[in-house]
Amino acid sequence: MIVSQWPEKVPPHKILHSLPERSAQMALVKGKNTKPELRVRRALHAAGFRYRLHDKSLPGHPDIVFRSRKTVIFVHGCFWHRHSDPNCKLARLPKSRLEFWEPKLDANAARDRRNKALLEDAGWKVITIWECQTTPSTIQSTIVNTKKQLEYITSNNDASKSPIRKFLNNTSLL
Repeated sequence: MIVSQWPEKVPPHKILHSLPERSAQMALVKGKNTKPELRVRRALHAAGFRYRLHDKSLPGHPDIVFRSRKTVIFVHGCFWHRHSDPNCKLARLPKSRLEFWEPKLDANAARDRRNKALLEDAGWKVITIWECQTTPSTIQSTIVNTKKQLEYITSNNDASKSPIRKFLNNTSLL
């Protein structure tokens, strides 16, 4: 009789995978077109906004880009990007393998800060929307706040105050 060293039912998170199996599993974690991102995009489109996606020429490859407003939106997962809101239940740290997860997640947050600083230094406005703000019960208020931010940015856009724009506004050409 052969006795198995594992119990009959082993939870999937307890099974140790080989490196290729683990790599294949982690490859399934999406970086673009996630559910929170799709919710935000749908709501913005319904509100009348048009945008570009994942501009590779900008630091951090922002999820949503408004070139004419020189504004970008990042839709961050609370877990992966370390949402600091104490009320966010999605940003908790795992209980096991903290020596692996803490440096990884801290590096993600540091990269986010670095990309935001690079964008702001280049004159871009950066809006961050967190996964916990995209639930069906919160998405509408999130979009209303984002719309207000975009309208404020547009009304205070430096391009509208350029000398050429002022000259044209003062003449009958416009």
